[in-house]
Amino acid sequence: MENESLIRLSVFISLFAVLALIETLAPRRVRSQTRQTRWVTNWGITIANMVALRALAIFLPFLAVGAALDAQINGWGLFNAIALPAWVEVILAMLVLDFIIWAQHLITHKIPLLWRLHRVHHADVDMDVTTAIRFHPIEIALSMILKIGVVYLLGPAAIAVILFEIMLNGTAMFNHANIRLSLAVDRIVRRVLVTPDMHRVHHSVHRHEHDSNYGFALSIWDQMFGTYIAQPAAGHDDMQVGLQWQDDRPSKLGWSLTLPFTRK
Repeated sequence: MENESLIRLSVFISLFAVLALIETLAPRRVRSQTRQTRWVTNWGITIANMVALRALAIFLPFLAVGAALDAQINGWGLFNAIALPAWVEVILAMLVLDFIIWAQHLITHKIPLLWRLHRVHHADVDMDVTTAIRFHPIEIALSMILKIGVVYLLGPAAIAVILFEIMLNGTAMFNHANIRLSLAVDRIVRRVLVTPDMHRVHHSVHRHEHDSNYGFALSIWDQMFGTYIAQPAAGHDDMQVGLQWQDDRPSKLGWSLTLPFTRK
């Protein structure tokens, strides 16, 4: 679709800037590392991810949005075989895609090989808006391949995929951000969306806590499937974020990119 990339990039940059400003003026937690050091590494990983997706596009003719258009042209997928109102199709497609991402996230914690990739994300010893973009390039490529497969099976409208990607990126930045919501607002918002306090539990150094709260966008899946933990045992101010064995090395780009291939 025309201007799809520009629209997504504009929303991303705008929301990133707003959340980064709030973190600067009123951080939820005291940082353990300088923002400059971590941000260089986390943005470096993001650039590597962009390169990985470009490389993936060489071998696959379409990424997620392109796959939706291709499925529509060829009549492939569930939604191209049944007649539904457009708004119903969009909502159902976004729900299914969000559930798939939730299930994928859970699986990355359970399969050792995938956990080696995913722990690059968890190795960040602070949480802020850049943690949301700190994923190993191989994990990003695998996630895109999964999304492409699901899109071909579903056959959703391209607009549904675009809206889902915007929602996923936006909510991920929101719930990783080092910002504070009042208890009353948090209690209301987390009935539907994952809040920063809810997702922070997932980044605890304690395994029983980081094996919970897998949602990036909707909070309903964790509540439905019994993987929801409301608060960290140590409290949000005193809990430790990251991995139990780590030190300050996650702020180094080379160390972060090679982490999946080390013995740790």
